[in-house]
Amino acid sequence: MKYKDFDIENFISDEFFVQWVKYPSENNKHFWEKWLEQHPDKREIVNEAANFIRSVNYTIGPDLPDKIYVDMYENILKFDESKPSSKPGRNSVGFFYLIPFKGIAASILLMICVWIQFEAITNRNEKQEVVQEIKNIRKSNPVGQKSVIVLPDGSKVHLNSESEIIFPETFSAEKRWISLKGEAFFEIQKESRPFFVESGSTSIHVMGTTFNVNQSDNGSLYVALVSGKVRVNSKEGEKVDLVPKEMLVIEESGTYYKTGFDPLDIIAWKDKTLVFKSASLREIKSKLENWYGVQVEFHGVFDKNWTYSGIYEDEMLENVLRGICVTSGMKYTIDRKKIIITNPK
Repeated sequence: MKYKDFDIENFISDEFFVQWVKYPSENNKHFWEKWLEQHPDKREIVNEAANFIRSVNYTIGPDLPDKIYVDMYENILKFDESKPSSKPGRNSVGFFYLIPFKGIAASILLMICVWIQFEAITNRNEKQEVVQEIKNIRKSNPVGQKSVIVLPDGSKVHLNSESEIIFPETFSAEKRWISLKGEAFFEIQKESRPFFVESGSTSIHVMGTTFNVNQSDNGSLYVALVSGKVRVNSKEGEKVDLVPKEMLVIEESGTYYKTGFDPLDIIAWKDKTLVFKSASLREIKSKLENWYGVQVEFHGVFDKNWTYSGIYEDEMLENVLRGICVTSGMKYTIDRKKIIITNPK
């Protein structure tokens, strides 16, 4: 029986669920947070089950310590043994004659223990925190749009076009996390809580860092570290540490390697700088479409070995097209969101 088919009774009798509610750890919290993201319709049942488990209080505390319990009981017995014995007279017949003093002592001790337990339950229930639903925030950019998002801890995410991030409205006391599709540049605040970026099946452990993550269309993942330190955990369980100016490339097959990188080429996009570095026609088409949200077509015959290099800082589309075409003898036309580049030769 899978968790998605559980009702309240199933949840409160499930050992792994009870462990998460009573003794949350990084592992079980990660699982249940992910599971709730996938099954939001189960949040109400999960909250009710968790509240019930907390109200039952399997380990009611503070329990009476063993030493205090033994000393208390032993003193009561000694007190009983030290009393002089006397034959009961007519006035002694009654409640204390029918019940031996040791029985009374045991009853009193039991009542004390019950009272302590009752006080512990009452106090704990007064301080008990109700399970609160943590809302996840989703931010995404369409083609041709970029944005800067400030996270709950003050960290900044520069989100590229055709990209999306998901993060909790409030980070937990144990860790911070964010899920990424596409490309983003991170400026992570350094603090005691670790920060994790999840991109596909790869997890990136961040320690006060600025870095770029690009989940490309070809299935490869690029992690370029500018400052600080990151540890990348691949889906195969491999852990790779990066130092500044290193980039980790993880191919779709799982093969990975380190390499250097040119910051201008990798992260200039976050400063609205469009860079062409010996770019082919295919690369020019891809960058223009992604950057300006247009459709690009090439008409005519083009040299397969033709490339173009240029840098444009926050330029209009027409200025970029003019720069590409003037130096190459090409012509262009703009029809709303459609760009046609023609080679008259």
